[in-house]
Amino acid sequence: MTKQEELLTVLVQNDIIPKDSVSDIAKEMEKPGAKIDDLLIKKRLVDIEKLIQIKARVYNLPYENLQGKELEEKIVNIISNEVAENYRIVCFGREADKIKVGLTDPDNFKAIEAVDFLVKGKKLTVEYYLISEKSFRAAFKIYKDMDKELGAALKARADEEEELVTVKEKDSMELKEVTKGAPVAKIVSVIIRHAVEGGASDIHIEPLFKESRVRYRIDGVLHTSLVLPRSVHTAIIARIKVMANLKLDETRIPQDGRIRMEIGEKVIDFRVSTLPLIGAEKVVMRILDTTRGAPKLEELGFQGQQLEAIMGAAEKTEGILLITGPTGSGKSTTIFSALDILNKEGVNIASLEDPVEYQMKGVNQSQIKPEIGYTFASGLRSFLRQDPDIIMVGEIRDEETAELAIHAALTGHLVLSTLHTTDAPGAITRLVDMRVKEFLLGSTLIAVVAQRLARKICDKCKEEYKLPDKYIKEIKEELEKIGLDYVKKLIPDFDIDKMKFHKGKGCPRCGNTGYHGRLSVCEVMTITDELKEKIFAGKKHLTVKDIRESQQFISVKQDGILKVIQGITAMEEILRVMRD
Repeated sequence: MTKQEELLTVLVQNDIIPKDSVSDIAKEMEKPGAKIDDLLIKKRLVDIEKLIQIKARVYNLPYENLQGKELEEKIVNIISNEVAENYRIVCFGREADKIKVGLTDPDNFKAIEAVDFLVKGKKLTVEYYLISEKSFRAAFKIYKDMDKELGAALKARADEEEELVTVKEKDSMELKEVTKGAPVAKIVSVIIRHAVEGGASDIHIEPLFKESRVRYRIDGVLHTSLVLPRSVHTAIIARIKVMANLKLDETRIPQDGRIRMEIGEKVIDFRVSTLPLIGAEKVVMRILDTTRGAPKLEELGFQGQQLEAIMGAAEKTEGILLITGPTGSGKSTTIFSALDILNKEGVNIASLEDPVEYQMKGVNQSQIKPEIGYTFASGLRSFLRQDPDIIMVGEIRDEETAELAIHAALTGHLVLSTLHTTDAPGAITRLVDMRVKEFLLGSTLIAVVAQRLARKICDKCKEEYKLPDKYIKEIKEELEKIGLDYVKKLIPDFDIDKMKFHKGKGCPRCGNTGYHGRLSVCEVMTITDELKEKIFAGKKHLTVKDIRESQQFISVKQDGILKVIQGITAMEEILRVMRD
């Protein structure tokens, strides 16, 4: 029995993966170069760290998780940057003459040979540990200290004889050649790579009076990551324009472009937007990992009544399911999680997007191109001739798209789309304002989900703390509105007089913010017969009272409070989200 087969057996014996999936996995493992790790992670059948723990037992190696650990630079540098990157290994500890080395691939004997060669003559013994790829990337950042990398690039830039001047003083061809220079290219490469590795969703490069500031949006909040000399700002913007195929000599109007890069083992798309400011341009780059699969609704934070309502809506064969919220509230992720549930061989799913943020096997995905007349409305017309069962429209932006979405739902299709409204009842008002007839709206709308994104407390530095009395009073009032019976379904041992509250202390893993990752806080309004009658009667402003008369309804704030008492997020974070 090979180690791969042994690992599969152990995973089944420990109920880590279901028995009915073994034959499919074994069949895929027969393909040349196939590895069980990659297959299980791709199918999202097991947590990566749990998998590595089991794998370590099979290979008789100790397991180590390096994420969030503070490592000493001098110890990490026992193995050089190049060797570590080439063999995916890292030295993370030392006790006297013994060093601890993390391996990502225990079958890679060349990695062990490389380490033996490095320590030869140094009177060091090596203890090997099995680590995940995530652990390796976390430790490898020590080599990639941004200040060091950029320091060398900036020095090289300063040493260049020719200073970069404004676009007006150089023609675009000459400027294009300058931006290909190693220092400028290196600076841009470091900025982009650190953003991706740090889990940022956006990069902002903006000119200040004497400086150029780089900020990353991480977990929904902007953080200043780098401040560069103002003299390199124009060169950086020009380099990004070259990469995105934008016009270098056009600095008077905004431009939009796209970059595709391979970073590590991932193909990442960047949506680039330039904006002319006084004296210079600003660039914002949205980071899109198109290879990332859609997470499950439970992973996003949906639970209880909300989860049941969405699952119920997704089981319908016709009608409209709307996801609402402001820009950056996770609407696209939620809609793709719902599509992932519906994605089966017997149905034809077509999606119209701007841009394509997730690539889903089995879904016919199309990106709109307004500049050539391919819009949501025109694309939707074409979709109806493609014999679809389910249609996903990225956003209902205008009357024409709304009318076509209603028509698609009336003719036997399930339509999923997004809308910009502040709450679930607001979707009715918005669609009526788009001149959708009330009787058509009441006949087709299934459910509306309104959501925001709140940061999760970092698991590594989570601690209990005392919440001010005024907030405890507010929490108790909201819980009583929800109903304690409902709360106890989510938290069986819940006691309203013994609530515990948590926050993140701050650690290296979360960048000392106390938060790591985000989750949805939401409200779900199901269009019941009672609500249909109100819509038919022309009531476009539904109230919370109207909704609660027809169903159990948890508001966004109440859902946030439920997650606070579950220790998933902090009250301060929910208040920030509600304020925003």
